[in-house]
Amino acid sequence: MGKRIAVFASGNGSNMENIVRYFCKKAGEPGYVALVVSDKSVATCLERAWKLGVKCVSADKKRQHDDPDFIPQILREYNIDYIVLAGYLLMVPQNIIEEFRGKIINIHPSLLPKYGGKGMYGIHVHEAVKESGDTETGITIHHVTDVCDGGDIIFQAKCDVSPNDTVDDIAQKVHALEMEHYPKVLETLLSE
Repeated sequence: MGKRIAVFASGNGSNMENIVRYFCKKAGEPGYVALVVSDKSVATCLERAWKLGVKCVSADKKRQHDDPDFIPQILREYNIDYIVLAGYLLMVPQNIIEEFRGKIINIHPSLLPKYGGKGMYGIHVHEAVKESGDTETGITIHHVTDVCDGGDIIFQAKCDVSPNDTVDDIAQKVHALEMEHYPKVLETLLSE
């Protein structure tokens, strides 16, 4: 078996599920999802992971602050090699960034550095793209650091935005890019 991945997710979990299914088709090479961590105790991502047979842990923000060793202990228990953020809305704690430096990957729904930083996630990003009149948007896959959306860019993919596109149209185009590219880029990184 390949490298063990922990996916951190907060919401729907479609990216998480896509990654799990992608690596299942590869028979676990060069990696597989061994754990899903959510900052919510009730979330669709946890339901999806459970149905896929992936172990799940919830670690809300209060627990992270009250016991900063909680998540690192779990990551060690599962022998996690890489952390992949898939719609995870909290900042990764500094102690985890230190322990997994260069091995935490995030996907952002814009062409960073545009529309990144605190509060810029999901629909908020797409609304900003629409309001700006930009003619293109896309995704950015990047390393995670202690600066929100500030890590080195690994990969970007673009899509056109027309004046007639609604915010939902933009969201669908970006989501299609996420589904197409995120697992493939992760596979490349895990193979290095």
